[in-house]
Amino acid sequence: MTEPVNWELAARVASRVAGSEPFARSYHYAALQADFDEATARAELMVAESTGLASLAGPARARVADRPQWVRANVESFRRLLSPLTRKIAERPMAAPVAAVGRNIAGLQVGTLLGWMSTRVLGQYDLLLVEDERPEDQDVVYYVGPNVISLEKRYAFPPAQFRLWLALHEVTHRAQFTGIPWMRDYFVGLVNQTMSGVDPDPRRLVEGLRRTVEEVRAGRNPLADGGLLAILAGDEQVAVLRKVQALMSLLEGHGDVTMDRAASGLIPEAERFARVLRQRRQQHNAAARALQQLLGIEAKLRQYEMGERFIAAVEAAAGPDALQSAWKGPDYLPTMDEIRDPARWVARVDGPSAAAV
Repeated sequence: MTEPVNWELAARVASRVAGSEPFARSYHYAALQADFDEATARAELMVAESTGLASLAGPARARVADRPQWVRANVESFRRLLSPLTRKIAERPMAAPVAAVGRNIAGLQVGTLLGWMSTRVLGQYDLLLVEDERPEDQDVVYYVGPNVISLEKRYAFPPAQFRLWLALHEVTHRAQFTGIPWMRDYFVGLVNQTMSGVDPDPRRLVEGLRRTVEEVRAGRNPLADGGLLAILAGDEQVAVLRKVQALMSLLEGHGDVTMDRAASGLIPEAERFARVLRQRRQQHNAAARALQQLLGIEAKLRQYEMGERFIAAVEAAAGPDALQSAWKGPDYLPTMDEIRDPARWVARVDGPSAAAV
């Protein structure tokens, strides 16, 4: 079966869009792997102490990558992520020349997205690549070395502190997905359900665009909550997307809160790191913002803020250990409506007595 995305082209385009970063050739780069090995191991202990979550999959493995290496790793993740949808597209009869052009256009689009992202990402826990092949490339915490050094130089961050602080966030995500037994399968199941349910019929695109126009006329931004995928999704997929958005709001917020709390008293510059990165998330020109909205990335950026507000409200209402209820099982996770109104989640999970708090 010929895949409808030219993944080799995507990797080449992404590497070109990513460009070259002078710090990739700096003598500072050579020390990164050893530094992140140490920071990642230390961060795991700090996260376990702060959250009570410890990975059931053994110690985390740090991998320092340059931008092209990060791109290649994410091409594989995208390939797996989109496989339910690409299989459906490939099954549709299409003239060979048209199919070839479509594969190349899709490869160009995916490559442009990954190349742009590779210039901004600092660290990433690779979750989606869960297969029997190449176990050495799975369950890895990535750090994009040139971007890390560039940010440290730009803002005069103390490297040892910043690298430990950055490791805290990524290791928290690993603890969420490998320390909560059901979380990884649940999340991957939601993603597969979303992708397999999207209808590649062009008529669905036309209908999605029609709904988009209606939303704009009503004064709403249809791209704000999920990007293009939300437009193409039917009613069932929208419901699944809302579950994904609620889960990611919780996990991203929990990652930021854990990073701040675990760093307290141990990383003196942590508050400044957090302030600079929050500003960095918000600072982008109009073209970049439009791209972020189209791809649903802007919705992801808001997840940090929504998740942090949710956790703060839950703890204020029901105590510092209240969030632990969310890890009991999928039924205990907050919905998107509950993320926006935390009191509803507290009332549902903890019962009538908590509702009166």
